[in-house]
Amino acid sequence: MDVAADCAAKGAAHSRDQLPQNLNSLANAMEELKHVYQDLKERVKREEQFQKKRTREVDAWFCSVENMEKEVNELMVKSDIEIQKKCLGSCCLTNCRSSYKLGKMIREKVAAVAELQSRVDNFDEVPVQLIHPAVNERPMGNIVGLDLLFDRVCRWLEDEQVGTIGIYGIAGVGKTTLLRKIKNEGLERNNEFDVVIWIVVSKGARIEKVQERILHGLDVPDYKWKDRIQEDKALEIFQVLKTKKFLLVLDDMWEWLDLMKLGIPPLNNQNKSKVVLTTRSQQVCHQMEVQKMVEVECLGKEEAFALFRSKVGEDTLNSHPDILHIAEIVAQNCKGLPLALIIMGRAMAGKTSPKEWEILMSNPSEFEGMEDQLFPVLALSYDSLDDDNIKACFIYCSLFPENHEICCDQLIELWIGEGFLDEFDHTHEARNQGGIIIERLQHANLLVNGISEKYVKMHDLIRNMALWIASERGKKKKFVVQEQVESIQAYKVAEWKEAQRISLWDCSVEELKESPSFLNLETLMVSCKLMSYPSGLFVYMPIIRVLDLSKNFGLIELPVEIDRLASLQYLNLSYTQIVKLPIQLEKLSKLRCLILDEMHLLRIIPRQLISKLSSLQLFSIFNSMVAHGDCKALLKELECLEHLNEISIRLKRALPTHTLFNSHKLRRSIRRLSLQDCASMSFVQLSPHLQMLEIYACSELRFVKISAEKEGPSDMVHPNFPSHQYFCKLREVEIVFCPRLLNLTWLAHAQNLLSLVVRNCESLEEVIGEGGGVAEIEQDLVVVFSGLKTLHLWSLPKLKSIHGRPLPFPSLREFNVRFCPSLRKLPFDSDTWASKNPLKIKGEEEWWDGLEWEDQNSAKLSLSPCFVPVRW
Repeated sequence: MDVAADCAAKGAAHSRDQLPQNLNSLANAMEELKHVYQDLKERVKREEQFQKKRTREVDAWFCSVENMEKEVNELMVKSDIEIQKKCLGSCCLTNCRSSYKLGKMIREKVAAVAELQSRVDNFDEVPVQLIHPAVNERPMGNIVGLDLLFDRVCRWLEDEQVGTIGIYGIAGVGKTTLLRKIKNEGLERNNEFDVVIWIVVSKGARIEKVQERILHGLDVPDYKWKDRIQEDKALEIFQVLKTKKFLLVLDDMWEWLDLMKLGIPPLNNQNKSKVVLTTRSQQVCHQMEVQKMVEVECLGKEEAFALFRSKVGEDTLNSHPDILHIAEIVAQNCKGLPLALIIMGRAMAGKTSPKEWEILMSNPSEFEGMEDQLFPVLALSYDSLDDDNIKACFIYCSLFPENHEICCDQLIELWIGEGFLDEFDHTHEARNQGGIIIERLQHANLLVNGISEKYVKMHDLIRNMALWIASERGKKKKFVVQEQVESIQAYKVAEWKEAQRISLWDCSVEELKESPSFLNLETLMVSCKLMSYPSGLFVYMPIIRVLDLSKNFGLIELPVEIDRLASLQYLNLSYTQIVKLPIQLEKLSKLRCLILDEMHLLRIIPRQLISKLSSLQLFSIFNSMVAHGDCKALLKELECLEHLNEISIRLKRALPTHTLFNSHKLRRSIRRLSLQDCASMSFVQLSPHLQMLEIYACSELRFVKISAEKEGPSDMVHPNFPSHQYFCKLREVEIVFCPRLLNLTWLAHAQNLLSLVVRNCESLEEVIGEGGGVAEIEQDLVVVFSGLKTLHLWSLPKLKSIHGRPLPFPSLREFNVRFCPSLRKLPFDSDTWASKNPLKIKGEEEWWDGLEWEDQNSAKLSLSPCFVPVRW
């Protein structure tokens, strides 16, 4: 071998000796490149999730890396073979030259891999072009009746000034269906979101779980947030979304969620991002401070039947002439709730026998699918209530019949009698708490508004669900509610012996042959046309607390065994025909609430009966015909009761009113007061707790005194009592035939007044005039009549002014003026003109045409559509 060949052989051998080391360098370099490749791949994938498009340069780089990986793999295989030869001792010149070339190729590949990796630094912006968001289409439920709401929410999504939107409604009403329609179809109208994230929050969801769902939705690699603390996850979400225009959908929210803690960037006009949420609770919408809010309501009659029909199928409906009519009734029983319509419609598909349909029509709440599919869904709203007492208050509402307008005052009084509000010693505080509970149940959509703010209702299926829960979710009959049963037979009554609460409405009960035993009964509500009750009915009720016999219009007497109800705390005899209260009532030593309203035949209350009811806290005898001579004695008895703190009463003649106004205890306990024919009474002294005031035919009445009193024995005015809180509870005022009354300036302090009726007061010149402490609140005129909904002014010939300055009247719905010829100006300001409230102004056409306006064109033109002429 010559010298040159020997040198080449030695060089090749050296290269072959270095081969494992070079191969290891290449493997490490390629592994680093693959990591960079994977990171960039994930980055691109994430950006594409935001509807962005990658550059050609990035695509070319991905191809280069993939080709490089193939080439490196081939080179690794060749290198392995060469190393094997070395291990076998082969050192021929050919093999040495082969190792030399292989080593050179490896060094070149290491350099090429390094160059590919360095090119990543040039990729500052992966996406360069916005494309339409690839929204994953979600399965759609039925969309009957949602078109108007769909259009409204879509408009809000297009409005740059709207950042947050709340959609609320009872369970099964179609909130999520509306949301899916918006996601599937609505975003075609507004296709400018970089990213759309849909998260089902659900009950009891923690911040960390919601964050993880968002991160998954953003396709952020697990290693960037897995096992990290909440703040790190929030930072990762914030970094991804801060430069994006995003739509975050939070479905099925149950409570307030801190968006900042989630990592959601603030919504503003710059990023134009949106958050849309659905919830069963209106309160959650308020807590989340949504800018726009909409309620998904139950379907109307035609829409409901269209949905039901689509689930049953035409073949079934047309299979028998009677089925279509029965199907319409069944659909009506679902009260427009889509979930119920769907469940029952699917259950009846293929049922071609009218008998099967009649069974369903007679008792839909017990039909297949209700207890195992519908009621558990509805019950989630009940389960989410965080207080057992509130749950008990809600279940109690199911004792009223279907579609019943439940009077809020009566409901709270029943709760007081049941002991649900026992933590409060004073009935004023208990009423306040009762009002808060009603609001919470309304916000949770478990109760809905009635015909006015005084009433609430239960959706029929919510009521059925409540009865299902009351009976331990279908296991045991604890509540018995009977409606419109012609005759309840004695054996049926005996079957109720385990019941906790019994409620009978428009029923008659067969004469009982023996006294039934109700050892567990706590509540008995009976509203029927009965002249008397079956003998022995009240004998064995040892723990009963509430007995409501109101609206038994034919009832003329109570059974003598009423004195056996030793545990009774609430007794309501309103709207009955009882003439005399039985002396046996004096034995009800635990009675806390005695309600005797609208008992127009009541003439006699035995002397010393009331004073023996030592536990009495609430006494109401409003609009009942007790002789005026007995009223004075009655007031004296009431004054002796240690725990009494609420009275509602009607007084005739001046003598009883003197007794009332001269007693600090009685005066501060008055909640509803009606004064009639008090000819010598020149003033009325009112308590801050007053809620309703009626004054009729008090010919000498000139003014009203405000009594801002301490809660103590002395009759003193609170030195720090704010004037604007004098009548914070006053809701209704009616004043009729008081000819010497000059003004009602004291009403300026009744911020929460809802209704004002003033008639036949010949001397009245202004409703709210100067003085009387009004100056103290002039700086905040918005409080004057801010809650007033109804204003009636009749036969006031000298009335010139309602108020000297314009007022907004933001809540006014009805303004009725008759025979007030001197009233030439209305106190409405521009806010009233621009109000979207359905205001109606009723009056004579001549009066309207003769009104004077500060801005004739603007004011009259704006209010003219509200005017309804009245002719006599």
